[in-house]
Amino acid sequence: MKSFNDSVYEIVEKIPVGRVATFGQIARMIGRPRMARFVGYASNNQKSWHLPWHRVVFKDGTLIGEPFHDKQYRALKAEGVKFTRDKKVIMEKYQWHPESESMPPDIRDWPLKF
Repeated sequence: MKSFNDSVYEIVEKIPVGRVATFGQIARMIGRPRMARFVGYASNNQKSWHLPWHRVVFKDGTLIGEPFHDKQYRALKAEGVKFTRDKKVIMEKYQWHPESESMPPDIRDWPLKF
């Protein structure tokens, strides 16, 4: 059985470029919905330094605090993520939804050509 941290790392590793996930979202994805804070603790492990932690934000799109805030902002901006005036991620547009993004396209969505 995987440890909590290993389960978190597996999810963080999958967050695509230009998308963000929340601490709570990751906790729910691994079946531990009340452990969002511990997702944040998992980021402090040297074993996970190579993961895209800059793509993990708070549920309202707020970035994490200093000293990482400016680095996170620049990294997300470089990936094309847009922000509100107060430097919050526009969650409606950039939050990662793996369940819908991994679904195969529905034939009803294809344009009809005759």
